[in-house]
Amino acid sequence: MATINSSIVIISLPAIFKGIGLNPLEPGNVSYLLWILMGYMLVTAVFVVTFGRLGDIYGRVKIYNIGFIVFTAGSIALALDPYSAGAGAMWLIVWRVVQGVGGAMLFANSTAILTDAFPVNKRGFALGINQVAAIAGSFIGLIVGGLLAVVDWRAVFFVSVPIGIIGTIWSYKSLHEVGTSTKSSVDWPGNITFAVGLTAVLAGITYGIQPYGGMTMGWLNPWVLAAIIGGLALLVVFVMIELRVANPMFNMHLFKIRAFTSGIFAGLLAAIGRGGLQFMLIIWLQGIWLPLHGYSYEDTPLWAGIYLLPITIGFLIAGPLSGALSDRFGARAFATTGLLLNAATFLALLVIPVNFEYWEFALITGLSGIGSGLFSSPNRTAIMNSVPANQRGSASGMAGAALNAGSSLSIGVFFSLMIAGLSSSLPGAMTAGLSQNGVPANIAAQIGQTPPVGSLFAAFLGYNPIESLLGPTGVLGSLSAQNSATLTGQTFFPELLSGPFHDGLVLVFVVAAAMSVIAAVMSITRGSRYVHVEEAVPEKGASVPQPSTRSV
Repeated sequence: MATINSSIVIISLPAIFKGIGLNPLEPGNVSYLLWILMGYMLVTAVFVVTFGRLGDIYGRVKIYNIGFIVFTAGSIALALDPYSAGAGAMWLIVWRVVQGVGGAMLFANSTAILTDAFPVNKRGFALGINQVAAIAGSFIGLIVGGLLAVVDWRAVFFVSVPIGIIGTIWSYKSLHEVGTSTKSSVDWPGNITFAVGLTAVLAGITYGIQPYGGMTMGWLNPWVLAAIIGGLALLVVFVMIELRVANPMFNMHLFKIRAFTSGIFAGLLAAIGRGGLQFMLIIWLQGIWLPLHGYSYEDTPLWAGIYLLPITIGFLIAGPLSGALSDRFGARAFATTGLLLNAATFLALLVIPVNFEYWEFALITGLSGIGSGLFSSPNRTAIMNSVPANQRGSASGMAGAALNAGSSLSIGVFFSLMIAGLSSSLPGAMTAGLSQNGVPANIAAQIGQTPPVGSLFAAFLGYNPIESLLGPTGVLGSLSAQNSATLTGQTFFPELLSGPFHDGLVLVFVVAAAMSVIAAVMSITRGSRYVHVEEAVPEKGASVPQPSTRSV
């Protein structure tokens, strides 16, 4: 439920903005689009470590149960949005933040609860199922969102309510604390510096994709630079605090455990690549391929979700299987193979044409899902096996932070790369396409120089932006009926965007493949199967052995 809610909104954004009567592509409204898109992921990434540590202190089940209540309350409020236009968007943003807090409580403690409940020889399968629920949810959300967006935009949020109510009751009745808790004070300086620092970095990177001054992107915007540099400085302060306080929010000494460190950083890079893949495939399908194949823009969210089914199926097959096998053979071989397979699929997507044959696309995305499944379950199991029992909440939180921060970072990283690719060829293609259909040369050239981020967001939302671009010029009404119909029709914009989009895709997927290869190298260095073993408590009067980390 927690991960479905990140992607269900991505695919349903056109219906949501139409429902509240707001055009997200108008310059003043882009911030609403970005915060509705990223607010949930950002808040979840920021608070997941905090709630993991609170689970270590006060009980993982207790924090997990509260998370269900908070998440459900946020879902109800979102579905009952009483406002429209900007006020309606602000209501959605605020309650998505609340929902993200609940999601962080669930994310942070679910894997720790399972690690407590299962012995080492069954833990991989249990965490494999959990990872399937988490990551497959991000793809299932695309299908569910596409179905519900056709019915009513409020249904996108209402769908979580009955699940949340049932889950709240079920968790309170069935879950019991079986893990090790550590009674200690809350590290407020560490919590605050981590939350503010990570928020500033992720927000700054996301805002970097917006135009600034005469530039196509805002990486030189003083506010963006201040957010990124200031946020990184606060994260350095956070590390210094954690190394000095008696009861840190996160025990930095866990990074001395090779299996933990390799798993966290490999997971971060894999999450960035997976998030970028999801965004690029949505743009590819909704903005180009589906309109070219006769699907109306109103139906593209539903069909984009359906055509992405192979990636979900691949993940559902590989996730539990690799998790179970890693119990016996360890994580390294499965996780590394999965990452290398992902790298290969990124490059394979560059080989097929933009207007591809579907079987090619299905085969490659299915293999990508298998690669993600091979990596995710064993990697999370290796992370959780490597830490002491009283640090499992913190470790689960850090792993969740890597997953969610990677998804947030993918917006800034891959949209920036795509915009850089579009900038080289989209202006000329836009100018030529408009001129060929009767638009005066000076106006065509003016619109051609419009920052490509607008066209990218239009494709992402499944819109044809030509009418919005030509509207202020008054030219559209003076064109012939044929030219006007062509420009505002279903195929002009997708055909115009196809070539420049592939130029951007080369940058995006080459970088994504490189990230997967680097993550694979990190995965290889994790060592053999590594399990932290808590020694049994000795008889009274005997010496007390210390906890140890062992290869088994």
